[in-house]
Parts: sequence; C-alpha cells; structure tokens
Amino acid sequence: MSNLLFLNIGSSEILIILFCAIAYFGLIIFCMLDAVRATFKDSSTKIIWVLVILFFPFLGSILYLTIGRGSRI
Repeated sequence: MSNLLFLNIGSSEILIILFCAIAYFGLIIFCMLDAVRATFKDSSTKIIWVLVILFFPFLGSILYLTIGRGSRI
C-alpha cells in the first residue's frame, strides 16, 4: 500500500503532506504559547493577539511573529 492508487499519491507525497501539516500546526501552537506566556505593554494586547491567532491561524501566526513580538516588554 505504498501508493494510494485512487488519488495517485505516492509515499513521498504523503511524507511532504505530513511534514507540512506538522509544520503548520507547530507554528500555530508555538505562536499561541508564546503569546500566552509573554508580558505585553498593554493588558488587552495579549487577548487581541490570542484571538487573532485563533480566528486566523496561519495569517495570525505570521502577523504575531512579525508585529506582535515587538510589542512585548
């Protein structure tokens, strides 16, 4: 069963999909944990970043890494 014949997917494609899925969820979990543990200048900023990461997982994580980490104390 190295090939899923009805989808025409081989084992290398399955490994790539698995790696991308792990990286995607790892990015979201990392950003969520980092936002929850961080101390921000404003108390409502933490709640806003957590909500942005929850409602827009990929884009919110990228925005948090580029913008949000700079607003920490």
